[in-house]
Amino acid sequence: MENLLFINSCVRGEKSRTLKLARRFLTRYQAAHPETVITERDVCADRLQPQYPEVLAERDELWNAGQLDQPMFEAARQFAAADKIVIAAPFWDLSFPAALKIYLERISVTDITFGYDTDGKGVGLCKASKLLYITTRGGYYAGTPLDIATAHIKGLGVMYGIPDVRFLDAEGLDDIRNDKQALLDAAMERADALAEEF
Repeated sequence: MENLLFINSCVRGEKSRTLKLARRFLTRYQAAHPETVITERDVCADRLQPQYPEVLAERDELWNAGQLDQPMFEAARQFAAADKIVIAAPFWDLSFPAALKIYLERISVTDITFGYDTDGKGVGLCKASKLLYITTRGGYYAGTPLDIATAHIKGLGVMYGIPDVRFLDAEGLDDIRNDKQALLDAAMERADALAEEF
């Protein structure tokens, strides 16, 4: 049985255009892959603590004691065990909401999501074969130096050992010259096609 982990980072909840696009993808994916178990993790509801000094101190103490089965590392273990991963996050301040950054910091745990070989080279430890990052943008940023989010996710894919990292987006949604619904509808169609073969 396949396990797909959906990381919901859409701060505006069900009003979010990004979440609507993600829900469309997931609905079509579930229809095409009925055996898949989809688990949603809402980072806005979970509200993991940032890596404040006391959080890091506890984390380091547990890690040094080899206690990777502790609740502090649950999110990292869940991420590492997923067969496929979908992340939905709006484009905010050239990147993504802070709640997702906190989550990504908390799951980046040596010997769970990544590690090192005998030569000190980084090795990804995640089981996932594919990761899909879904976003919507008010302007046009894809492929430009201003899109920091894409580079960040690509880098983490390498670090975590996920060989296939893809992106689904809708852009120009805040440009008054555009038909916003037409742009979103086109992205929904791309989501449908992607769901068939992801």
